Order: sequence, then C-alpha cells, then structure tokens
Amino acid sequence: MGYWQPGTQYNHGDVVTYQATTRLSSPTAPRVTGLPTSPLPFGARCKAAEATTMATATRTAHRTQPYQAPPQYTYGNNDQHANQQGPPPPGKTGNDSSDDEGSSKKKWAIGGGIAAGAALLGAGIAAYKHHEKKEDKEEEAQWIAGARTRTDAFYSQGPRGPYTWVLNQGKSIPQGAIVVGKEHSWTLYICRAFHKGSITPGKASDVFQKGAVIGYAHDEIHKDTYEILLGDMNALRWVPTSGKLNISSLGYRPVDGGRDTDGTTLYVVRAQHKGFYHPGKASERLKGAFIPYDGGEKEVNDYEVLCVKPLNTEVCNQV
Repeated sequence: MGYWQPGTQYNHGDVVTYQATTRLSSPTAPRVTGLPTSPLPFGARCKAAEATTMATATRTAHRTQPYQAPPQYTYGNNDQHANQQGPPPPGKTGNDSSDDEGSSKKKWAIGGGIAAGAALLGAGIAAYKHHEKKEDKEEEAQWIAGARTRTDAFYSQGPRGPYTWVLNQGKSIPQGAIVVGKEHSWTLYICRAFHKGSITPGKASDVFQKGAVIGYAHDEIHKDTYEILLGDMNALRWVPTSGKLNISSLGYRPVDGGRDTDGTTLYVVRAQHKGFYHPGKASERLKGAFIPYDGGEKEVNDYEVLCVKPLNTEVCNQV
C-alpha cells in the first residue's frame, strides 16, 4: 500500500493512503474523502455529471402534482349562490373593407382593365378573409382564457351554483358531467365550443373523433377544445316545449348555453332522434331545436330545455 499521488494511474482493487484508507471503485475515479482539488479524469467527470442530472430529474418528478379529480358536485337547490353563467357574447371589431374597396376602385380606374380590377378584388377578398380569420382566433383565445378562469375557480373553490361550465380537451370526460342519455353503447354529455364568433352548445362523448361535436350552419363540427357542463340534476330539470323557444312559457330559468354569431342567447336542450336523446341548442330566433347528427344538423320541433329549479316548491317565473 502506497501513498496517493496526483496524476498516477491506479488499477481496480489498488489500495492507497491519503489522510484515510479506502478501496478504489474504478480505475480512474477513486472515492476518497478530502481529495485535493485537482481535475478528475474525463470518465469520472461524465459519471458525476450523469449522477447530478439523474438526481435533479428525480427531485423534479417528486415535485410534479398528481392528477386531481374535479370536486364532487353536491350543490342543492337550497344554495343561495348565484349560478355561474357563460361568457359574454364575443366582441366584434370593425374591418377595413371600405378602405380596401376604395383602394381597389382607384387602382381599377388607373389600370383601366377588367382583369386588373378582378385581380385586385380577389386580393381584397383574400386580405379580408385573412383579417377575419385572425380576428376569429383572437376571440377564441379570449373565450379559452375566460373558460380557464372559470375552471380554475371551480377546482379551487368548488361549485357556486347548480351547474358549471368547465374547460376540457379531448375524449376524457370529467366527473360530474351531466348525462343526457345513451346512444347505442356510449353516453352523451353536454358541451359547448367556440366556432366562427359563436359559442355553440353540442354533445360530448369519449367515442367522438375529438371529444365534442357542435352544429353550425347545418354542418357537424368536431372540437377537441371545449367546455363541458357539470351539474347537480337535483337542482335542474328538463322542461318540455316545442317550436320557437318562448322563455316566459317555461316557468323556469333556462341554462345559458352560449351565444350565436348575432349575439342571440343559445340555450341547452335535448331532443329525441331515432330513439335517442341528443344535446343541442335552441333560441328565441330558431324555429326549433337543432342537434348535431350524422355530419349535419337536425331540426326537431319537440324538445326539452334544461332549466334551474326554483329555490322553493313554488314555480319561479324569473328568467
């Protein structure tokens, strides 16, 4: 056994003395206490860096919070809190179509040709569509931000009313989602999503392509980012009606489901089609209920509106 010397190659199993006695664990990286501050061999430095990285990753993993299920929806109809309402109608901003039109006319006159005018008109339409698309994305971002705020409040504070819209993504259905019914072997829930300036109620299920489906302009639109309706059916009820929605005739306050592109309030409804209940929308302007189905929208005359029960046994006509 000799004394440890810096820069000297030691083999596996060699024993050296340096203010302590230890057995080397590797040919180039002796593990002894109180070694002088000389550079470690490259292999030892790599192992030390790898160990530090693994320790850091382990500490980070321990800090990761586990999945937290939504609070239980135990709101009763004797709670005095106000119901959580949907977001305000998406704001509309002006566009520059009039300026574009004037510029196009001026250039058309200078060019003196129909072809030039048509080209400019096409460019103007493309610019307008680009502007409209950008505006639509901004409105959607605002809606998502509002939905996230409502969702965070629900997870941290619990229900504030008999129903709550919660931001959701994909096919995972959160606990407490209101069940509308079954179609074949799958369950249908109530959702709403932003689309072209509207916030439209529709249906959600874990069997759908993206998780949610809404109806818009007679088309069925699939959505992976949407809000799903959680609630306590002890404090809610389905009220039958038909034709154009007359809110005052319901006798109960309907659940606010969103806004149409013109600002008209859309309400949450369900209607039967081919023997199954489907969630959808109705308003004071639509002729009946509209449900997304089979790639389009189905108009149904007889349907039911989701409403809030009164806080006492008497019928409440407040809307």
